[in-house]
Amino acid sequence: MKISIINGPNLNLLGQREPGIYGNQPFEQFFTELKSKFPQVELNYFQSNIEGELIDEIQRIGFSSDGIILNAAAYTHTSVGLGDAIKAIETAVIEVHISNTFSREDFRHTSYITPNAKGLILGFGLDSYRLAIESFLK
Repeated sequence: MKISIINGPNLNLLGQREPGIYGNQPFEQFFTELKSKFPQVELNYFQSNIEGELIDEIQRIGFSSDGIILNAAAYTHTSVGLGDAIKAIETAVIEVHISNTFSREDFRHTSYITPNAKGLILGFGLDSYRLAIESFLK
């Protein structure tokens, strides 16, 4: 099984950025742990702060991957283009968020991703990604 993780803006700063919300662990370190936990899965990782690059990556892998785990970060709440990209592909997408977006500012309660995603996992810290992988394996 081939699963791709796509992270959006500012998630390259995990481990440094607002540790009270996002934790102290860099994503690259966590990604190494995920690969060890799921050796039967070919895991790929892509991160960009640029909306168009995220759309390009979704389109690039959206017909060949078995699953996509997408944390679009702030673009979740602003990007019609990302929502449309998910609608345009065949691969199922699970939207994840490290924090519980519903316990945060009101603008974070709206997602352009969720209506087009297979599911939504949020509020479990980095463990949200593990839960998404397990959902694809079931």
